[in-house]
Amino acid sequence: MKVQKSVVEQRRNLVLNILTKEPDITADALALRLHVSPITIRRDLQYWEEKNRITRFYGGAKIAQTFQEAHSELSEIEIRKNAIAKRAAEFIEDGDTIFINTSTTALLILSYIKNKKINVITNNANAVFIQKDFNINVILTGGELREPKESMVGEFAINNLSRVSANKTFIGCSGISSKVGITTAVLAEVAINELMLKQCTGTRFVLADSTKIGHNHSFVSNTLSRVDILITDDLADKDECEAIAEKNVRILKV
Repeated sequence: MKVQKSVVEQRRNLVLNILTKEPDITADALALRLHVSPITIRRDLQYWEEKNRITRFYGGAKIAQTFQEAHSELSEIEIRKNAIAKRAAEFIEDGDTIFINTSTTALLILSYIKNKKINVITNNANAVFIQKDFNINVILTGGELREPKESMVGEFAINNLSRVSANKTFIGCSGISSKVGITTAVLAEVAINELMLKQCTGTRFVLADSTKIGHNHSFVSNTLSRVDILITDDLADKDECEAIAEKNVRILKV
């Protein structure tokens, strides 16, 4: 069976991200991590080598110095997003049902959940393509597909979400501040974010890297009273984090 191009691209990007974070990882370990054959990983490594992104050596590969220097800022952001997602995944327990919105950071959580049987309810169509453990059951809300984020919004998605609940919610945002709360740049996603927080019976998490702390966007998804834990990185503005913490939000930095 021919694998969809989008699935291959998603896996190859994940390979590059892993090599950025774990330069000593072997090709065999990559194959085990991503649940593919060693031959598939070797093809992926060859693909990136031909694009001068990596340098291969016997048994593995490392990020090419020229690529690392040219993309150091982007790589740093990706590293921090992955670190936030990895920390969030530590809160997920066997048997959980969780909400995840269209956030790329929140979706990365699925890559870090191992050996736990959980249900994921999301309006993020990209959840279909991300590499994940076979125990993870993904349920899409349906709705109007909005590109380029591949988010599902509108009345159909809202109606479906209003009929279910989850015991944990993980949402990303365009900005979060002590004065305004959780904000997004996309109006159509406001109602979805609100419902995911409202229909959650347990802990509600917001995942936001330091570039989003203290910043506001056009549309308010909710107030901080709906947030239990904010996971961000260690570059987040200290004063703003303290102001958010005063709103009874627990702050975790990675």
